[in-house]
Amino acid sequence: MAQGYASLVDSAGNYYSGDDYVVEFLGYRFCFSAFDFEQRVTAAAVKLGLLAGSELDPDETADLVELVERDAIAEPRSALGRYIVRHWDEIALVHGESLVYWLKKLVFRGAWLDHRVKEGLLEVTWDDERSEFTYADPRGGRPLAELLPTPSWHALQYRR
Repeated sequence: MAQGYASLVDSAGNYYSGDDYVVEFLGYRFCFSAFDFEQRVTAAAVKLGLLAGSELDPDETADLVELVERDAIAEPRSALGRYIVRHWDEIALVHGESLVYWLKKLVFRGAWLDHRVKEGLLEVTWDDERSEFTYADPRGGRPLAELLPTPSWHALQYRR
């Protein structure tokens, strides 16, 4: 995740990195700068397998951001947006899991984890074997429980 934004979490657990996007999720209110939100939404789509990589043009990014911010794409701007709208009945739910829910969950999870690391409340290390980050209490407590596995949209992945 590229840096270049400041963030904070208030006493209620609400996240703030800017005023460009305000999204509520599971009772929390998160406010993001455009850069922060776009990076997090794109990373979430890649993690779920909806996208093969994070290199998006501005219209593709705008469509993906609109999906997460508003739960739908009103007027697609890109081939990615048109793909999502055209295949919505197949993409929206995979094995009972909601694409929009999981995109939001990963955006929020990432913001929460990043803030906890920044505040020194979690240590982050790279696990070569699993090719992912792990988190632990820096005071020697037990490691943060493995992050829940995520559903996969690889079979429905958007391809240019």
